[in-house]
Amino acid sequence: MKKHIGLIITTGALLLMTSTALSTAFAAGSEVKWTEPEKYRDIRPGDENRKRFQERTFKELESYFAKLAARLPEKQQLKIEVTDVDLAGDVRFGSHRQIRIIKEIYAPRMTFSYQLLAADETVLSSGEVNLKDMSFMRGSRLKHRTESLNYEKNMLDDWFEETFSPVVAAVKQGE
Repeated sequence: MKKHIGLIITTGALLLMTSTALSTAFAAGSEVKWTEPEKYRDIRPGDENRKRFQERTFKELESYFAKLAARLPEKQQLKIEVTDVDLAGDVRFGSHRQIRIIKEIYAPRMTFSYQLLAADETVLSSGEVNLKDMSFMRGSRLKHRTESLNYEKNMLDDWFEETFSPVVAAVKQGE
């Protein structure tokens, strides 16, 4: 009896891993490349180790690009090459430590190129993007307000909607 239960559990685990791998293989994906980050306009931490802050920031933005790409049709790949980042705010000294001050004059900016690829690697869409959100502190943009990099995520949402809304709409109609 114990042999049969072990076999059933092992088989179930294999089926679960296979179905997870298959769903991942056929989902839309993203790939982000950070080109010469040492030259980026502002990727400075407040009161944190610079390397750790940069790694954490890149990881969070990569994750967000992946979340956006998941809205694209299956098997498509969104490739991003980031060439500049200027986070919202500016790092200043304040009472014995550095802090990021957020003011309207310190708008978030990001420069990157993108390619949207079909499953066969055919380029469906591509472009050079220079984002800057001068109204990042105005309006009722509450979607990411409790998250880090909320201004940058709102800016990326706007770009994604403007660039890919016809593609996303076509996918929704086909469902």
